[in-house]
Amino acid sequence: MTEAVTPSASTTLDSLAPLLRAWLPRQRWFAGKGRPVTGFTPVAVTQLLPRNSRLELYHVLLRVHQPPESAHPGDCYQLLIGAREALPPRLAPALIGHATQGPLAGRTVYDALYDRRPAEVLLEALRTGARVGGLRFERDPRQEIRPHLVARMLAAEQSNSSVVYGDTFILKLFRRVVPGVNPDLELPLALAREGCPRVPAPTAWLHTELDEQPYVLAVLQPFVSGAADGWELALRELAKGEDFTMEARALGRATAEVHTALARALPTVTLGPAQLGPLVDQMTERLAAAVQAVPALLPYEPGLRSAYTALAELAGGGRTWTAQRIHGDLHLGQCLRAPSGEWSLIDFEGEPARPPAERRLPQPTARDIAGMLRSFDYAACSASSAPARWAHDCRAAYCSGYAEVSGSDPRTDPVLLRAFETDKAVYEVVYEARHRPDWLPVPLSAIRRLAVSDPH
Repeated sequence: MTEAVTPSASTTLDSLAPLLRAWLPRQRWFAGKGRPVTGFTPVAVTQLLPRNSRLELYHVLLRVHQPPESAHPGDCYQLLIGAREALPPRLAPALIGHATQGPLAGRTVYDALYDRRPAEVLLEALRTGARVGGLRFERDPRQEIRPHLVARMLAAEQSNSSVVYGDTFILKLFRRVVPGVNPDLELPLALAREGCPRVPAPTAWLHTELDEQPYVLAVLQPFVSGAADGWELALRELAKGEDFTMEARALGRATAEVHTALARALPTVTLGPAQLGPLVDQMTERLAAAVQAVPALLPYEPGLRSAYTALAELAGGGRTWTAQRIHGDLHLGQCLRAPSGEWSLIDFEGEPARPPAERRLPQPTARDIAGMLRSFDYAACSASSAPARWAHDCRAAYCSGYAEVSGSDPRTDPVLLRAFETDKAVYEVVYEARHRPDWLPVPLSAIRRLAVSDPH
């Protein structure tokens, strides 16, 4: 990757290397946990506020090297680094460390997204369509961005970081950046062109180009003030013993509206045996790898594998399916319910661990639906006193709502739905075993059901 750093900026970053080596692995969004950081390569360093001022501000793209380096060039991360003489107490959680060498010696270095003033510098650059070094701040001229909106950092996200401006906009800043078209900008723009109200239309975005490849770095969208995300709402209703089927039905309708708009906006393809074969092979390979990683899956492997072979046999018999662009990582936490009761879908990034080209492939809509069905299972298992049929009733209501808009009930294609739900549950087992062992019983309960399921 082309280095876009100036000598002074490179020296500045080199002097921070010892601090970053200790700080980066502690961040929730750092993807390389469990492997030591062996070095850094500065990719681009852009100075956003003048040097030697009370507050110095750097936009940094940094490649992080970890073993095995021969197999991977290292992930590229986006940082907003501030430097002050001293850090006020309110910014203590943002501390990176105290520089002892280089141009920043004697200054305190921190994650500047937590700081109102640097975050507002980003908004002003987006508002004015600025160009700073290789950074390009662009906006939709049809949408107004008022100046001087007060910034506040959100603390809940894991793979990225977000800043809310005056309860009017939310800026999602991607932490681990990859080249190519980012579906988190591409799909909301396409949906906005279709007039789909279920996804906030992008207002502005930050991007750059390195080695003649585009990198989307951040997206600004309207903030749904007072909204609750579907996960929090479902848990709250469960705790109160309230029914959630009306909400699940509305979510099904919202999902179908988004799928219908995406099918209008972007090309669809037909999946026959030639296309289904590789898809089934990938599912089967993921299952084999999961069994190796989590031996608890071993007794269920034959039953789970039957979900994939049944799909292959259906395709071999001449059955075809339509594939289109979808959300790619749909679950309750990716849905917002406004105080008006309307649902919105957010975060079209797909599964961040997959390459962008793979995330942009057309897929059967059953993949999104399976993700949401699994999410109802998760919510029910997370509650201490969920009624036995809570997840079942929500799954049924969601599919009914989907059918009301799309004209097609996902349950009428049980082989396809079972294959995608199985693939999702297998992924969940591996994730929970690695990161949250206490949660492992949740996907394992679904594994037991899916392994004996007979859709015929």
